[in-house]
Amino acid sequence: MCMHVSIPSLSLIGAGPGDPEMITLKAINTIRAADVILYDALVNESLLTYAAPGAIIRFVGKRYGCHALSQQEINGLIVEMANAHGHVVRLKGGDPFVFGRAVEEIETARQHGIKVAVIPGISSAIAVPASQMIPLTCRGIAESFWVTTGTTRSGDISGDIELAARSTATVVILMAMSKLEGIMNIFTQQGKGETPVAIIQDGTTPQQQMVTGTVKDIVWRAQAAGMGNPAIIVVGEVVRLQAILANDMVQQLQNSEMIHEERQTGL
Repeated sequence: MCMHVSIPSLSLIGAGPGDPEMITLKAINTIRAADVILYDALVNESLLTYAAPGAIIRFVGKRYGCHALSQQEINGLIVEMANAHGHVVRLKGGDPFVFGRAVEEIETARQHGIKVAVIPGISSAIAVPASQMIPLTCRGIAESFWVTTGTTRSGDISGDIELAARSTATVVILMAMSKLEGIMNIFTQQGKGETPVAIIQDGTTPQQQMVTGTVKDIVWRAQAAGMGNPAIIVVGEVVRLQAILANDMVQQLQNSEMIHEERQTGL
């Protein structure tokens, strides 16, 4: 009797920003076909219900100050699981190629002859501001946007922050709450003290909360609100549009409810 053994393969999947409905159909179908699922801390665990009944599911998440496994250990686990079981899915928050360390995992897999595929995901850098009615670009206000990490591998503030602060672009900063004060000081030094800032924690989830202010006061506002990781920082004039767009949305909802009540009364 010959048992079927899957060919060793790796699929890196972007799970989206947190809302389990913000995942692609292709990603869901790939999860269903997985023999092994290795998932990260920012992945909504309800997505694991798509896994096949016999699939091996293991948490390998990393968060600030708390790592279940080192990246090197994750790389080794991918190779081990692929050779032993076949198709391994690495389920990552957001998009695998946006600060997801996907390149290291791909290189390791290919060094061991493991076939690799990438299924893109909706990046939190774009989706989380949008969920709070903050457009990253707007004609006449912002012609471009930066997406940067707050800290480098050494733990220092990224040098790209200073370059971004000099521009007129919207700046989206990920993994930066531990360096918030230092980052805002850089914007202040570039004459951006009055520039609007929004910090969105747990974006697109039921726990989502947001604090807004300016470069000069956002640190104490964030501290007063108890903001922490995971959070996204948006710096730029587009943040001013949030109140306008959100109010328009509320007004439209209220008008819709009034029309519905009038129709019900008229019946």
